[in-house]
Formats: sequence, structure tokens, C-alpha cells
Amino acid sequence: MRTIDSGSLSAAARNLNVSPAAAGNHVRALERWLGTRLLNRTTRKIALTEAGSAFLVHARRILEETEAAAAAASRLHAEPSGTLRVSAPVTFSLRVLAPVIADYLAAHARMRINLEVTDRVVDLIEDRLDCAIRIGDLADSTLTARRIGHAPFVICAAPSYLDRHGRPTRAEDLADHACLEYSLRPPLGRWQLVAPDGAIRQISVAGRLEASNGDVLRVAALRGLGLTLAPRFVIATELAEGSLIPVLEEYGLPAPGIFIVHASGRQATAKLRSFTAFLANRLGEKGLNGGGLAAAPSRRRPDGVSRP
Repeated sequence: MRTIDSGSLSAAARNLNVSPAAAGNHVRALERWLGTRLLNRTTRKIALTEAGSAFLVHARRILEETEAAAAAASRLHAEPSGTLRVSAPVTFSLRVLAPVIADYLAAHARMRINLEVTDRVVDLIEDRLDCAIRIGDLADSTLTARRIGHAPFVICAAPSYLDRHGRPTRAEDLADHACLEYSLRPPLGRWQLVAPDGAIRQISVAGRLEASNGDVLRVAALRGLGLTLAPRFVIATELAEGSLIPVLEEYGLPAPGIFIVHASGRQATAKLRSFTAFLANRLGEKGLNGGGLAAAPSRRRPDGVSRP
């Protein structure tokens, strides 16, 4: 390849820092191994044979792919550095993401994270963000997503509320209870449960409080204002302490995915790859330890999504 590109064996030898004799020996050894002549040599010039032309096409492709593989491996193992701009929901950031980010930064001394804590669905390009964390069903769009976990839900209430109003034992009982609703989770006024026999129950619910933030509903439930359908990560501490009591545990409840999304058409940087892998690992650990999250890799193309 160097001989053809350079125009002569002697020029190729100079480029490779070997003697012309050594370069000629390499070419002859290759021809003996292939069992065919690759070059036609005269005193004035060197030209490819038909076999040499065919061999050169494949050799160039192999070299390019080898160089690309080496570059990819180098990028994969490169130490991430720089600033990563991330958007995430408010309650998720406070109760799950904050300690994970602290540990990530402790493990990656050259990284800096700029976290935008918001429950609005951000535009990654307009807001100049590297990625966003979204929870729930994802609509199709030009974004690329990786599932890094899922968030099981629980129906629960304070002991004081259950003492006053009784404990629901069937999905249909919810219609007779005060239910605290997350206003960004459609359809408002209906909770879907899966009965032990597999039947799906769509239950109409109502209460005196709707809110677009899970922590607001958590506090209201603690004050005895009603039942709440909440992600386990929002109420894990209260469930462990007994200040909130789960009900209807025999029914299946939502467990929406937790996704990290970024603009498609761009190769993920080392810092984004390392952050995504770190999150997936930690959320998986929380799921195994009862924190209510578990990792499950997947790729989709999302857009807007409601958040608990």
C-alpha cells in the first residue's frame, strides 16, 4: 500500500524508515504467501497487477476499519472530562439523583455537572443541554433514549386517614375515598390497576388536591388528606418508617421507565457515556435493595413525557 501511494519501493522504504531491500523482501514475502504477483516492477516504475488491485481495495478497507476500531476503543476508555449539562425532574433530583451525582463527581475528578432541576419537558437543543432524564411513556421524536431503570408505583395513605375512613380492599373502593392526584399524569381522574386475576380496572377517583409535584402530594398524604398513587422512590422513607401505609398491594400498578435522552445524530461523548453507565448501575442497585428502581436497557426515540 505504501509502495503504490509513494510511487516506488525506495520512497515507501523511506516513509516506513526501513531499507529498500527490506521493503522489497516484505513485498516478495507477501506475494509468496498469497501465491500470486501483486506488483509489476520495471527500472522506471511499479504498477499493480490485477490481483494487486483487488488486494489493495480490501487492504485499505481493513486498515480503515482497524483504525476506526482503535479510535472507538480509545474513546470508550478515555477519562471523561468537561461539563455535562443535565435536566431532571424535581422530586427525582432531590430523592434519587443528588447522591448519585455526588458519587459520580467523586469518582471522576475531571468532570463538572450543570443540573437543571425542572418538571417541564425541556428542548435539549434550545436549552443547550447534553441530556435529560424523563420518566414515563415516551412519544416518538428525533431524540435517542436509553432506559436506565423503572419506577414502580404504590397506593398508600397515612395511618390517621385509614383509621378515619377504613382501608380499601378492592379497586372499586377507591371511588369512595379521597384520592390525591398528580396533575401531569393522564388521564386525570382515573387510576388503572391490574387485579390479581389479570383483569384491568379503570377506577374513577376524586379528591380535594391536585398537584404537579410528587413531594406536594407526599406531604398531603402524610397529613391525612387522602390516598396517593406515588412512585416508590418518592415515598420510600415514609413506607419504611410506617408513616405511610401501602394498600391494595395485591393489585398491579404502573412501573414506568426511567430514560436518559439525548439528541440523535450525534455520537455520545465519553462524558455522556460514563454518566449514563453510572446511572444505570446505581439505579439497578437501588432496585435490588428495595429502593424502587431497577435498570433495564432499551432504546427508543422519545419526545415529551409526564413526570412524577
